[in-house]
Amino acid sequence: MEKMTYRGAGVDIDAGNKSVSMIKDCVRATYRSEVLGDLGGFGGLFALNTKEYKEPVLVSGTDGVGTKLRLAFMLNKHDTIGQDAVAMCVNDILVQGAEPLFFLDYLAVGKLEPDQVTAVVTGVARACRESGCALIGGETAEMAGFYPAGEYDIAGFSVGVAERSKLITSARVQAGDVLLGLPSSGVHSNGYSLVRKIVFEHKGFQGNEYMAELGRTIGEELLTPTRLYPRICLPLIRMFDIHGMVHITGGGFYENIPRALPEDMGAEVDGTAWEMPAIFRLLQEWGNVDWPEMYRTFNMGIGMVLIASPEEAACIEGHLQAQNEVVYRIGRVTEGGHEVVIKGGVFDA
Repeated sequence: MEKMTYRGAGVDIDAGNKSVSMIKDCVRATYRSEVLGDLGGFGGLFALNTKEYKEPVLVSGTDGVGTKLRLAFMLNKHDTIGQDAVAMCVNDILVQGAEPLFFLDYLAVGKLEPDQVTAVVTGVARACRESGCALIGGETAEMAGFYPAGEYDIAGFSVGVAERSKLITSARVQAGDVLLGLPSSGVHSNGYSLVRKIVFEHKGFQGNEYMAELGRTIGEELLTPTRLYPRICLPLIRMFDIHGMVHITGGGFYENIPRALPEDMGAEVDGTAWEMPAIFRLLQEWGNVDWPEMYRTFNMGIGMVLIASPEEAACIEGHLQAQNEVVYRIGRVTEGGHEVVIKGGVFDA
């Protein structure tokens, strides 16, 4: 009788060990001084410096990349998708005033290919370094027969810390507060089921078509990783009185902005306050998508929103402009309604 092995069943432990060996250096490069131990333990160890906080509050978030992964598979490009996994987590905990401390990833593959895994995790590590958080652990699961060859799924989990008195909630938001928008890097990681339906099913593109309006191929545009906001926003949280923050993710403007507002307040957004990136106009035109649907699905060029009093907003604008950072005054908080109204631009057409 033939002797059966785990490798023969589709799980290659040696390939897994090779992958760990290949990513060790890039993972270690993310370590903060609070990290204890090394890669390979059963759990990641992080010694929170409680002396820095009177009442430390841990803030956690988890997310994945979603169907944007399909583009990575199509174009065989895996070195940026890890940033999407990190960004979707650290940007979410950032809006509550938390500094990201550490991150863990979960990567599930059908067949473990060390070079592919290395590309993905290198992207995760690079994004962690840029966000100031340590990659203290993770899991690479080889699931034979579960995913097609060359395909995988990735999700992440991040923990941050904030001083309890500095937590950002909706409690301090007031009518008349200003909405400041920070640009996105593109479509980020939301709405890709609609993107894929428009671009690949309806238009029949393969991903390598050069688009003059974009200055690159459609695939390069759509694989642009989600922008990481901790480096730019953490100093603002410490320096200014920010009443609220919004990460514009799934649900776009209509679903996300109300999450940062009291129940008796809404928001008015000026659709002419920033120049919409070309990719969104192309998607709308190619798919004949109603504009309200566009603003409910995509970030439309604004990835993060800060809410502050008019006086404080002016100070924040001045600080960002001195740092050569782009910021837009995109709207204001209004009384009543608990909904977002977008005016101007395509809404007045």
